[in-house]
Amino acid sequence: MASDTDTGSTGTGSRGADGFGSLAFDVFSRACPSRSTLEHVTGRWGGLTLGALYEESLRFNELRRRVDGVSEKMLSQTLHALERDGLVLREAQPVNPPRVDYELTPFGREVAEKLLGLIHCVEGRMDEVLAARARYDEARGGR
Repeated sequence: MASDTDTGSTGTGSRGADGFGSLAFDVFSRACPSRSTLEHVTGRWGGLTLGALYEESLRFNELRRRVDGVSEKMLSQTLHALERDGLVLREAQPVNPPRVDYELTPFGREVAEKLLGLIHCVEGRMDEVLAARARYDEARGGR
């Protein structure tokens, strides 16, 4: 276990008075737990799921329709990972038939805001991206 002043590559750096709350994490370290959360957030389905939930809470099938192309299995795995990381809240309603809604936690909203900024940046520059791709492909024999 790391000492209070350890800042080694395990991502367990210095600890706050509560012994947990203010760990110094380093996503570039293989052992840092923040790396898996970053992967959940920035992976294809995680980012799209967070973006889709930013405007409103959605039921599973509504979310699946919104995130076009995601399989039921992948969406389920993504939601479990995001819920485990504290980004998404799963709320089961005591009704018949069962109803489960998914919404962002405050942390999830913060992350989704940043992702949406990136999404809008990419969408707004797609003409440049497509032109760059065409130049690249032409220079390499039409790949």
